[in-house]
Amino acid sequence: MTHPSALHTVSSAAAAPRRGGPVEPRSGTLTPLAPGEVRVTGGFWHDLQRLNASTIIGHCLAWVERVGWLANFDRAADGSLEADHAGIEFVDSEVYKLLEAMAWEIGTDDEGELADTYRDLVNRVAAAQEEDGYLHTFFGRPGQRARFSDLEWGHELYCFGHLLQAAVARLRSGHDDQLPAVARRLADFLVVEFGETGRTAVGGHPEIEVALAEFGRATDTRTYIDLAATFVERRGHGLLAPIEHGQEYFQDDQPVRSGAVLHGHAVRALYLSAGAVDVGVEHDDEALVEAVEGQYVATLARRTYVTGGMGSHHRDEAFGDDFELPHDRAYAETCAAIGSVMVSWRLLLHSGKARYGDVIERTLLNAVLASPRRDGKAFFYSNTLHQRTPGLPPAEDSTSPRAQSSMRAPWFEVSCCPTNVARTLASAHLYFATRSDAGLQIHQFGDFTATAEVGGEELTVQIASAYPFEGDVVLKVIAAPSSPVEIALRVPAWAEAEATWSVNGDGLTVALGDGYLRVTGIVSADTGLLLSLPLTPRVVSPDPHIDDVRGQVAIERGPLVLALESIDLPDGVDTESVEIDLSSPIESTPTGARVTLRRRTDRELPWPYDGASTTDTDAGPAIVADMIPYARWANRGPSTMRVFLPTARP
Repeated sequence: MTHPSALHTVSSAAAAPRRGGPVEPRSGTLTPLAPGEVRVTGGFWHDLQRLNASTIIGHCLAWVERVGWLANFDRAADGSLEADHAGIEFVDSEVYKLLEAMAWEIGTDDEGELADTYRDLVNRVAAAQEEDGYLHTFFGRPGQRARFSDLEWGHELYCFGHLLQAAVARLRSGHDDQLPAVARRLADFLVVEFGETGRTAVGGHPEIEVALAEFGRATDTRTYIDLAATFVERRGHGLLAPIEHGQEYFQDDQPVRSGAVLHGHAVRALYLSAGAVDVGVEHDDEALVEAVEGQYVATLARRTYVTGGMGSHHRDEAFGDDFELPHDRAYAETCAAIGSVMVSWRLLLHSGKARYGDVIERTLLNAVLASPRRDGKAFFYSNTLHQRTPGLPPAEDSTSPRAQSSMRAPWFEVSCCPTNVARTLASAHLYFATRSDAGLQIHQFGDFTATAEVGGEELTVQIASAYPFEGDVVLKVIAAPSSPVEIALRVPAWAEAEATWSVNGDGLTVALGDGYLRVTGIVSADTGLLLSLPLTPRVVSPDPHIDDVRGQVAIERGPLVLALESIDLPDGVDTESVEIDLSSPIESTPTGARVTLRRRTDRELPWPYDGASTTDTDAGPAIVADMIPYARWANRGPSTMRVFLPTARP
C-alpha cells in the first residue's frame, strides 16, 4: 500500500479556506450563506444559542472529562492506554462533536476562554494521532484489539467522520490550522486503507460518507469525495456480518439506490441518505439524488411522527413498518431528528422545494428542541409522545441508560445526543437563509440579518419576529443592489391558505406560490414587508392507518406541536382520564392553547374483549386546561403527558 505521505499532492492546503456552513454543495438550486452572512440578533434563537454557548457545551465538556473519555486521548498519546479504555468503542466521537460545536461557536473570533479551551482540546486530540494518520483510542495499540477488526460494531469510521466534520467547521469558519491538518492526515490514511487498492469494506454506522464528501468540498480534494462515493456504492452488498436485527440495521441489506423507503436503524439510514445526496450532487448523479429523495418523501408520509421524529423501535432503534408509529413507545431518537434535518437541508439546497424548509422547521422546533432541558444540563435521548406514568428524576451526578430515563438525564452511557444537540444549535442559524442568482430566500424565522451578493452587489435584509410564538414576520431591506432582485419568504404549508402580507415599496411584484411569498423588483433601503402567519390553534387528525392514535387528535399552534401535561390538570385528574371536547372553542395562549376537556369514567370488566364499552364520558363540569409546546414538557417535575387526545363523545 502507498503511505499517506504520498497523497500530499491531492490533499495539501494551499489557499485560505472559503468560509461557509455545514453544507456547501458544488451546485444546486440554492446556495447556503456563510457564517457572518447570517447573524442572529435576538429573540428565540439567540436565547437558545446563548444557552448552548454558556451552558450546554460546557456541560458536555465537563462530562467527557469526568467520565474519562477525554483522558483516553492523553493516555493514548503517552502510551499508557492499552486495554484500560474509558467508555464504549465510539466515545471519541463525542469529543469531536464538541469540537465542531466550539468551532461554529467561536467562528472567526479566535480569542477568549472558549477559543482557548478549543485549542487545548485540539492539542490533546492531535497528540494521540499515530504516524500514519490513524486516530482512534479504542483500537490498534498494545493490549487493544486490532484496527478494523470489528467493522460491524467498532465505529472507527463513524468516529473518523465526526472528526472530519469538526475540521469542516473549523475550515468554514476561516481557519486552516491544527485540526484540519489532523483531519487531512486521517483522510489521506483512509484513501489508502479503503480506496481502490485497499480494503473492500464499510463501517457498521454510516457517517464517514457525509463527512468525507463535505471535507472534500472544504479542502477542494476530489479524492475524498470519490472515497465517499465508494462507501455509498458499497452499501447493500453484504460486506458486514449478519446480526439478529438483520443487515438492514447496518444499511447493508440493499444498495442505496434500490430502496423505496428508509428502513433499519433510523440514525444510520438518515446519515447515509445525507451522504448519498452529497455524493449525487458532486458526481452529477441525479438518479442517486432522486432515489434518496423518493425514499425520504415516502418516509415522511408513512414513518414519521407529528413532531418530525423518526424511528419507532426501541430494540433496534429502527423505523417500523409503514404507519407503525406507537406513541407511548416512540423511540424517536434525538440524533435521528438531527439526521432528518441534515437530509432536508441538502434536498432544499438541491431542489429549492419549500416542503423541506417545512420539515426542518417542524423537526427543529419540536423533535430536536425537546431534547435539552430548560437549563441546558439534561437531555432526552429518546422522545416519547405519550408518558403514561409520572417520570422519575434521574440522578444529576451519574450516567443514565440511554433510553430508559423517563425524564431528561444529565449524561448517558451512550451520549451521542447531547453533543449532537450542541453542534446543531451552534450552527442552526446557517439553515435560515440562502441565495440564488435571483436574490435571497428566507426559510426560517426569528431575529436575524442575512446578507447575500446578488449580481455583484450586496443585498442585506433584517428579519424581526417573535416567532414561533407570534406570527408577524417583518422584513426590512438594509442594503439594496441597483438591479431587480427577488426576496422570497417561505410560507409554511399550514399557513398558506390564511397568510396575509403587505409591502412597503413602489413597483414591486408580490406573488405567493410553491410555498414562498416572492417580492420581485428594484428594492431600496426603505423597502419593507410584513408577513402575518395565522397562529390560531388547529386540530390535527392522524392518517387512519396509524392504528395507535386512530380516532384521536393533536393540537398545533403555528409550527408548534402541543402536549397536555398532568401538571396543568386539577389534582386527582390524569392525562389518561380525559378527552378533548371539540364542541367547545380552543383558545390561543401566549405559547400554546387552552382546551376544554371532559373526564372519562372507567369500568373494569372481567374480560376486556367482550365488546362492552369500558368508558363513559363524565357529564360533570368541564375541565379547562392549557396545552404547552411539546418541546417544553417535563421541565416542571414528574408528570404524565400525551400529544394525541381521544375525543369526547357528544
